[in-house]
Amino acid sequence: MVRAGAVGTHLPTSSLDIFGDLRKMNKRQLYYQVLNFAMIVSSALMIWKGLIVLTGSESPIVVVLSGSMEPAFHRGDLLFLTNFREDPIRAGEIVVFKVEGRDIPIVHRVIKVHEKDNGDIKFLTKGDNNEVDDRGLYKEGQNWLEKKDVVGRARGQDGFSERYYYGKHEIPGEERSSLQEQHLQFKQANPVLKPAGACRSLAVRMDSGSEGL
Repeated sequence: MVRAGAVGTHLPTSSLDIFGDLRKMNKRQLYYQVLNFAMIVSSALMIWKGLIVLTGSESPIVVVLSGSMEPAFHRGDLLFLTNFREDPIRAGEIVVFKVEGRDIPIVHRVIKVHEKDNGDIKFLTKGDNNEVDDRGLYKEGQNWLEKKDVVGRARGQDGFSERYYYGKHEIPGEERSSLQEQHLQFKQANPVLKPAGACRSLAVRMDSGSEGL
């Protein structure tokens, strides 16, 4: 018979050993242990803050949490981001953005860009593995994203799942050729992006139609 409340009432032996070791330490040893731990935490924070300054992104490294960008990215992939405000948003690039009312940022591809005469940019995104664009994910009444919504642009990935978006699976040969041509044009227009793993899969089903804002 199991007694009610028995679960979690006893500490594991390893935990007891740790507390025992702490009790055996003199004050100086304990001080050094705390100091070492504080230095490790401080170093990690300094590195992270340095990355934020260098990349211009509040989140220089993010983890993919869904399959909406497969086969370009898979769940668990690490993405390395930059977010330099002077860089224009281009159709075909992959951005991480925040939507009002959602706590978790989204990583999807830019499929359409509109630029007004005054220089304001608005753009539309879509997951490579989704059938429709992201208007259903934006806040109510919002049809376009703006630069202020962008957390970063994908410049590289962890390398475990690098592959061409227009690979042998899922895309017919004729359409694959069109995507390959678009990919090549994008690489030629953006040579600085070519070394990044995430940008090896920049083929995108481009919607050539135009919509007003």
